[in-house]
Amino acid sequence: MRPAPTILHLDMDAFYASAEQAAKPSLRGKAVVVGGLGPRGVVATASYEARRLGVHSAMPTAQARRLAPNAAYLVPRFALYRTVSDQVMELLGRLSPLVEPLSLDEAFVDLEAGGTADDAASARATGEGLRTAIRAVTGLSGSVGLAGSKMLAKIASEEAKPDGLLLIEPGTERELLAPMSVRTLPGVGPATGDHLRRAGMTTVHDLAEAGEAELVRLVGKAHGHGLYRMALGLDDRPVVAERDAKSVSVEDTFDVDLHDRVRVRAEVERLAVRCVERLRAADRSGRTVVLKVRRYDFSTLTRSETLRGPTDDPTVVREAAGRLLESVDTTGGVRLLGVGVTGLADYTQEDLFAQAADARELAQRTQEEHRAPVEGDGEEVAAEPEPDGAELLAARRWPAGHDVRHEEHGHGWVQGSGVGRVTVRFEEPWSAPGRVLTFRVDDPQLRPADPLPLVRDAADYSSWPASLPKSRSGADASGGGESSP
Repeated sequence: MRPAPTILHLDMDAFYASAEQAAKPSLRGKAVVVGGLGPRGVVATASYEARRLGVHSAMPTAQARRLAPNAAYLVPRFALYRTVSDQVMELLGRLSPLVEPLSLDEAFVDLEAGGTADDAASARATGEGLRTAIRAVTGLSGSVGLAGSKMLAKIASEEAKPDGLLLIEPGTERELLAPMSVRTLPGVGPATGDHLRRAGMTTVHDLAEAGEAELVRLVGKAHGHGLYRMALGLDDRPVVAERDAKSVSVEDTFDVDLHDRVRVRAEVERLAVRCVERLRAADRSGRTVVLKVRRYDFSTLTRSETLRGPTDDPTVVREAAGRLLESVDTTGGVRLLGVGVTGLADYTQEDLFAQAADARELAQRTQEEHRAPVEGDGEEVAAEPEPDGAELLAARRWPAGHDVRHEEHGHGWVQGSGVGRVTVRFEEPWSAPGRVLTFRVDDPQLRPADPLPLVRDAADYSSWPASLPKSRSGADASGGGESSP
């Protein structure tokens, strides 16, 4: 535990949903749900308006629709979220060299390591300045927690939501934690929480009063020891700037089980390309390709192939995933597919490009040798699409919430598609709510587009945080009240 609240935890408020509301003027102040939209979809994020109706993350989308039938249901736009996340992380990086991202919208910052703060007053000023900078640069709000440990900083940011700041003064930790639910502590999930409740422990105060020996008896030595320390507000974990990823992967759950082997193969290849895109975005390569298949009966199979060296070549990964698929029986139907790469490295092995060429040549020879004879010009006949193939393709090309551009009407976003039509609302983040028009899904004037920035004329924060008051070394940092950046 530190003697000053110099560990900062930032958590953006309803990040995906807030970004969608900022991008779409017609959705501001309304219930917005972002996630998978099919029968098996799951909510990724809900706006605060939707949360008041009972919708929350990890809830099945079908249940969310029953609770909030009039909400806007949108497919995630990760390109936009990553862009905004990069802007936020860049601001955090100016505060300290020790920034520990936990996800796109959440991170710890060691303010002391950056010389940005070493007492409560300067920490508060830095936190408020950060919130102001984030809103000016991205148009979104974030909540900030400040404390002498990572655990308490995270709890503080959660208590500050939405769009707030909470600083926990050293020495007040136990008083603050005492009335909170045991579920507030990291690692206490539903099962552990229920086990503790049956033992008569529902608050953090109950855990502290029970003592370490009793907690060890209830939940085991390792967990009991850690639980008792957390109940006392003790946490010595440092902020770690580098968190090495062990793997990169992508997966999709399908609304309807896939039975067509050709379609399954196409989905695996598509996932392999997406996986490599993530791999390259992280400036990494990998040596082992992993295929995940969840079948109709929920049985899950994984297959892996280790290459001669690390690669970030999409052809190599795609073809390796295809070879792995050959060893999996998908006869009964497939509900989920995933492709991943493990054994990550910071370089690629050049001869894998030759390996990809060899694999392509072998595949071509095999295809030519085993091509089924057909009547006519001798070319292979394409597989017949599934009955709902056209609608599935339209939904993939025009996902709800994604950006489009029309040659005549300009920039807009997809409100929905079906029955050969796509409905678009034409508006921009800085415009008034726009009008709605409907087009054929194959309209030549309509095409997918890249997301627009959420703020057209962002404030210049290139010199921030140089203007923030420093702690004891600065004349403006005395006092413990609210400070302005």
